[in-house]
Amino acid sequence: MTTSLTLGFSPCPNDTFMFYPLVHGLVDTVGISYKERLEDVETLNQLAIKGELDVTKVSYHALGHIRDKYALLRSGSALGRGCGPLLVAKDSIDPSGLRGRTIAVPGHLTTALLLLRLFDPALKNFVVMPFNEIMDAVLIGNVDAGVIIHESRFTYQGFGLHKMLDLGEWWERESGLPIPLGGIVAKRSLGAVTIDAIERALRDGVAYSRANPASAAHYIHEHAQEMNEDVCSAHIGLYVNDFSSDLGDEGVKAIQCLLERAEKAGIIPASTAPLFI
Repeated sequence: MTTSLTLGFSPCPNDTFMFYPLVHGLVDTVGISYKERLEDVETLNQLAIKGELDVTKVSYHALGHIRDKYALLRSGSALGRGCGPLLVAKDSIDPSGLRGRTIAVPGHLTTALLLLRLFDPALKNFVVMPFNEIMDAVLIGNVDAGVIIHESRFTYQGFGLHKMLDLGEWWERESGLPIPLGGIVAKRSLGAVTIDAIERALRDGVAYSRANPASAAHYIHEHAQEMNEDVCSAHIGLYVNDFSSDLGDEGVKAIQCLLERAEKAGIIPASTAPLFI
């Protein structure tokens, strides 16, 4: 009997690249079929808070709020070095000069906002908007600065914007660890056997795409916000790496460190639930 599960992920090139083999039956899914739902990562975060998806990509910030309901998978993460969110502005401003000024962020539960709050707890005036609208909002002066993610880190200079701070570099200096941006979670209620099958299929899917990088090209471009081939390739090259195949000990340590710091800062609730099933 086939089990059908809802599967949420973003339309960004790294996610469509990794999930293409899974949703198109190019790897053994052990009798599980997936009904895909492509949404902006903050929408996925909110759907996970409501428990509406069986398996989904979420920000690691959001994971801090759903650990009792969802278990983390070891494959499919966006985690690494040199890939963190950027704080940008129209003019060259020191980050300390932003206190009391408005900052656009890509969602209440994004890791981008979590990092910014850890960097400077005094920053308060956040304006939430879709990630692909942030650079325009900064450029026309609707906000004083913005935290950009995804493809935006490759295109912001073309908008005439200035990088004020690389939050990933800051995290790496502070912790000595790679930055955990987003991961894949599954409902604990699915049980260990099903979750193990999902994880193996996802890991095989990542391996398939990395071995056959052109296979998902049409699927990636069908959904990408940024259609430039070089930008899509750079995006995939940055966010799909060995941590995407398996978090490993260093990846797990980075996630635990981020969650512990967020707990200590009172940004996420404490939890005794294990990360993995």
